Amino acid sequence: MIPLIHKEAVEKKKWVTDTEMLEIIGIAESTPGPVAVNTATYVGYKQAGIWGAIFATFGLAVPSFVVIFLISLIYDTFMSWSWVVAMFKGIKVAVILLLLNAVIKLSKNVDKSAISVIVFIVSLITMTTLSIFSISIPFISIGLILIGALVGVISVKVKGDKE
Repeated sequence: MIPLIHKEAVEKKKWVTDTEMLEIIGIAESTPGPVAVNTATYVGYKQAGIWGAIFATFGLAVPSFVVIFLISLIYDTFMSWSWVVAMFKGIKVAVILLLLNAVIKLSKNVDKSAISVIVFIVSLITMTTLSIFSISIPFISIGLILIGALVGVISVKVKGDKE
């Protein structure tokens, strides 16, 4: 959803800039709930206040809910069709490509200091390792969040001392 929101909100409608989109994603990632919903809510609020936030949230969530609800009614039958299974495999590839496209576009506005590059590489290696070995342990997530916070605090402190 993030690449689609980026394309609509930044490229087509020009409601927010690339820099604002990066900030929105950062905030949306750190708040409870799906990132796409949080992002849509923020963009809606920025454009039309509280009603914009409400309509953007419902506009994003309701179609997905309806489709998932309808699929759930016939899930077992639906997943027994080989073409549906093949379709979902193709969708996985498309999602990966959409995410890579968004990362490439948004990376142009990211501070490319040594710390940010190191954090990115460590995060990428960690997430890839967790995915390959199917590790899903909440403590690892909490640990990574704490390490990220510590690196952020140190980075701000180091930049503050230089200025």
